[in-house]
Parts: sequence; structure tokens; C-alpha cells
Amino acid sequence: MSAPEQPRRSGGNWAVWLPALLFAGFLAVVAYNLSNPAERVVRSALIGKPLPEFALQAAVPGQPGLARADMADGKVRLLNIFASWCVPCAVEAPQLAQLKAAGVDVVGVAIRDRPDELQAFLARHGNPFTRIGADNVSKIQFSLGSSGVPESFVIDGKGVIRYQHIGEIRPEHVPLLLRQIEEAGQ
Repeated sequence: MSAPEQPRRSGGNWAVWLPALLFAGFLAVVAYNLSNPAERVVRSALIGKPLPEFALQAAVPGQPGLARADMADGKVRLLNIFASWCVPCAVEAPQLAQLKAAGVDVVGVAIRDRPDELQAFLARHGNPFTRIGADNVSKIQFSLGSSGVPESFVIDGKGVIRYQHIGEIRPEHVPLLLRQIEEAGQ
């Protein structure tokens, strides 16, 4: 005599496939994120807006500091955030000198720097700056929405941020910056 047939359970097989389905879902999420990476650049929310109020003491003796009032006198400027301890800042030094030679007024904000180290940096790499303010606690850097050093901003003659350049200025960036500075002056 044979045993009576048991009715088959529907859905008993889903437990077998669940790990495979979860793994396939995981692979789909990973593949999507690899093909659509998140932007790693933090853009300033102040582009098109006036610089925040600030007044920084001189970073080095014999050169004036920097204040917001200095940036709203009708002249377009390139505001460069840098530091003597920043290797990419040394890389961009020749391009800052090139911009200065092209007639650009370059002003600087030195981040968490010591005057003696800053003077040594400028002696080694050149000093394209007409003014350098000391931002010893990165207050101005953060209020500008800057994400690191070096970083540069084109400021129009009214003190409004017109363009942000993240990272060091390389030779291929000089024409773009000159164009942005020209546009900010119109």
C-alpha cells in the first residue's frame, strides 16, 4: 500500500530563491552607483551673491590684509584661497603669476598659516598677490562655501562672486579664468 499523496505547498520554493533575488538586487544597486557616481565637488551656494562681510589682518608683514570693502571698489579680482602647506598651491603658482602678468588683480586668503612659513612659500614660488588676509580658523573659507585649498573665486567690481574654480589652476585653466574675469567686468 502506498502512502497517500500530500498536497504540494505553493510558495515553498520562494525561500530557495530569496537569497539569489536579494543578491541580484544588491548587484543592480552597485552597478547603478558605479555608472552614475555622485559629484565629489562642493560648489559654493554664494555664486551670484555678494561676498560675506569680513576683515582679515595682514598675513605677512609689509602687505595689506583683506576685507570685503576692498573687493567692492569697481575692480574685478581673483580671490585665491591658499596655504603654504598646500602642495597643489605651489603647482598653481606659475599660473597665478601668468594671470597677474595679464593684468588680473589677484588677492589671497591664507588658510591656517604661519607668517614665517607663508613668507618662505612666497619667496620660493613668487607673490602674485596685491593683498593677503590671514584666515587662521578658516572662517572666511567656510563662509565662502570653499571646500578646500586651493580654490579661487572671480569677484566682480561690486563684490559679487561670479565664478568658482575648485582645485589648483593649471595652464589649461588660464584662458577660462581670463574669460570669466572679462565677463565679470562687463
